[in-house]
Amino acid sequence: MKILSCSEADTVAAAKELLPKLRKGSLVYLHGDLGMGKSVFARALLRCLCQDEDMDVPSPTFTLVQMYDAPDTTAYHFDLYRIEDPEEIFELGWEDARANGITIVEWPQRLGEYMVRPHFDVTLSHSDEGENAREIEVIEYE
Repeated sequence: MKILSCSEADTVAAAKELLPKLRKGSLVYLHGDLGMGKSVFARALLRCLCQDEDMDVPSPTFTLVQMYDAPDTTAYHFDLYRIEDPEEIFELGWEDARANGITIVEWPQRLGEYMVRPHFDVTLSHSDEGENAREIEVIEYE
């Protein structure tokens, strides 16, 4: 699935399209340079999962992980930008997240050998359609 996003509202709509495919145990890897909209996409996905469009969703840049109660599962939002060793994920509750909920990961390349399948790759990149335009590509790997 490829979506052109010219606004934050478009990015939110793209996240909503992914929502029906997610279930307990799903992994969503968010790829893209700084400022591409990974956190906007994650925030939209978390608000949809928790059925609360006004929910405060702070970036886990400093805490590294945030946990959210959703109606049928728990959602985990990891931001791995600041980790130096992939082994650090285990101190953050990675195994519990994988076993018990839906896991959203910014900067998944920092997982190293712990990047696993099945998962969804969501890549946000610049588009030639305008200064603020982004291309959002979602690929499901089984």
